[in-house]
Amino acid sequence: QVQLTESGGGLVQAGGSLRLSCTASMSIVSINTMEWYRQAPGKQREWVSTITSTGSTNYADSVKGRSTHSRDNAKNTVYLQITSLKPEDTAVYYCKASLFHRERAYWGQGTQVSVSS
Repeated sequence: QVQLTESGGGLVQAGGSLRLSCTASMSIVSINTMEWYRQAPGKQREWVSTITSTGSTNYADSVKGRSTHSRDNAKNTVYLQITSLKPEDTAVYYCKASLFHRERAYWGQGTQVSVSS
């Protein structure tokens, strides 16, 4: 069992920035990938970014160039920093952990990001 706790969401103005955090209950070195997803009301959940246990990252086109997915192994925490926030970024952001050789994934409770125009 892996427990994920997200934080860092809130109300921000367009053009601002924030940093979301996701802390795992186990060493993130033992987790294959940590990912961020987001879901706006009435819309499908969409993938935002991925970071592997070795530090490789990948980003969705919607945030690429203005976001950074980083990792602090000592704190068992990954971060998603988004700059130049847009109203379209408004959503609940979820952290997802995928373990090696396991088909199921673990999800955090989500943190709300609201961007005002």
